[in-house]
Formats: sequence, structure tokens, C-alpha cells
Amino acid sequence: MNEAVNFPDKVREAYGRIHADIRRTPIERSEPLSRETGANVYIKWECDQITGSFKLRGALNKLRSLSEEDRGRGVVSASTGNHGLAISHAARLEGIGLKLFLPETVAEVKKKRIEAMGVDVEVRGASCDKAEMIAREFADQTGRVFVSPYNDWDIVFGAGTVGLELAGDLSRFDDVLVPVGGGGLVAGIAGYLKAVRPEARMVGVEPETSAFMAASVAAGRLVEIDEKETIADAVAGGIEPGAITFPLCRDLVDFLEVVPESLIARSLALVHDHHGRMIEGAGALAFAALLHSPAKWAGRTIVAVVSGGNIAPERFRAVTGLRHDAG
Repeated sequence: MNEAVNFPDKVREAYGRIHADIRRTPIERSEPLSRETGANVYIKWECDQITGSFKLRGALNKLRSLSEEDRGRGVVSASTGNHGLAISHAARLEGIGLKLFLPETVAEVKKKRIEAMGVDVEVRGASCDKAEMIAREFADQTGRVFVSPYNDWDIVFGAGTVGLELAGDLSRFDDVLVPVGGGGLVAGIAGYLKAVRPEARMVGVEPETSAFMAASVAAGRLVEIDEKETIADAVAGGIEPGAITFPLCRDLVDFLEVVPESLIARSLALVHDHHGRMIEGAGALAFAALLHSPAKWAGRTIVAVVSGGNIAPERFRAVTGLRHDAG
């Protein structure tokens, strides 16, 4: 099925739908992180996106792809927070009703921001995948469209617009390092770039405490693992059975890096020290991979995708021991 999908065309169509209402986020060469890691490091600051993460791209593309009938019934979704913020913003832009289920693990800063948008929120489920199951059941019962955070072609194509911007803004790069949770972001970027920049390696990065995709790709099928808490809460949780992102990651991602919590925390501090930015744990995964296996990247031109920046100051301080003072 993957071979039948014309990724470049689908991603370009998605960009045509959404570009007027998203930000073309900056890409910046990092001299200090290049010195620190031995690679030629560029940063794609997707944390600067509206709602604070890449998720608006897919959410808006999905809602703008719905039929008038589906728009009228409203939609249902579930999220650890970033998708919730994005689908809430997109639904408000489009005037579409939204019922949103949040897992009990949702970061309080994200929950409060979603509630401030006036969304119909219900906190249910011990994890994001459990909240998704509850949300799907509700959607089936009410006849509404369920909008998955990752397991949806329109979401994946929307996320792939990050790759479209990378290809347009950088003439050359060797590796693109992308955080992985459900796999929608890396699948979208890889699907686009493998067609237009086939020489570049697509690398997914997961925290070792929640590395569902790496374990599943290694096993050749979706598997459960003994998940533990991670600083990178935005990528926590399992992958639902039948997810389109599993075969996409298996076929399009060159390899998956699994990184320890200690390096995620160190990466948060490094980005703050060198760039004055407070990013979320998932957004730091690419830097953790650079620190984890420096020889693998030495002398190569790397794009580190900072997927989001939604972290409470007290959480950031607890993880890094640093204060962040807005200037």
C-alpha cells in the first residue's frame, strides 16, 4: 500500500490547504551544538509553530479534508496534549465541534491551555493509547469522525510538510533526526524526503523507557513493552493495532535510535544554554541521539527536528536544575 501512495503530491496538497494558517518555522545552524557534537547541526524549530508543536499541520489538514456532512457532526479525538492543543485550535479555526479525551498522564500546562479554548474535555484512561480507545468508542457511538494523533493519512501528510519546508530551505543534508511516538511525524517527513532527497538518511529517535516503535520494527510486528515514565511525555504510549505508521516507519526510516533519560535531560539543558530556549523533552530527542552516538554523526550535516516546546517551567526546572527567565 505504501508504494501506491504518491507522498510528494499528497504533502504538497496538504501544504496548499494549510500554509496560510501555519508558520513556516525557522531552520538555524547551531555553531555551539556543532562544536559540542562534531556534526554540522541545523535545527528545525517546530516548537515555534502555532500551538507550540508540529501537530497543527496534521490536525488542520485533516479537518480541511472532511466532507461537509462530517464537519457538521463534529469530531472526536484524544491526546497527550500537543495534538489536543492543535486539534482544538484547528477546530476553532474551522468552526467544527470537538470532543477531546485526555489521558490521566497529560501535562497540566497542556490541559489548562486546552480548557482555556473552551473545548469539551474529558480526562479518561491511564495512558494515551487507552484514552484513544475510549475516544474511538465514543466516536462510533455518536457517528462522529475520530481524528487520530498519528494513525491517519491526512495527519501524516500534514506532518510531512515539515519535510517539504526542509527540502526548500536547505540545499543539502545527510541525516534528519526526528522524535518518534506514534510515528506520524517521522513517517510524513520520511515519506516526502525519500522521494525528493533519497540520499538523506531518515532517523527516528525514541526514549528508552517508551521505545515502542524500535521494539516493534525489530520484532517485525507491533509489540507491547514494559513502559516507564519519560521526560519526553509527548511521545509516551503505545501504537494502536493496525496503525499505518508502523509499516511506514519500517519501510521508510533508515534506523531508530533509542536514548536514555539522562541524555534527554542533558539535551534540554544544552539547548537552553546555547540558544536560550526552553523546549519539551520530546523536542530534545534528536540532540540526545547526537550525544549518545557521536561517532555516527561526525562530519555529517544533521537536521534536528525540535518537535515541540510545551513544557511547564517547573517541570523544566525539575529536570534540568535550570531556571528559564523570559527575556
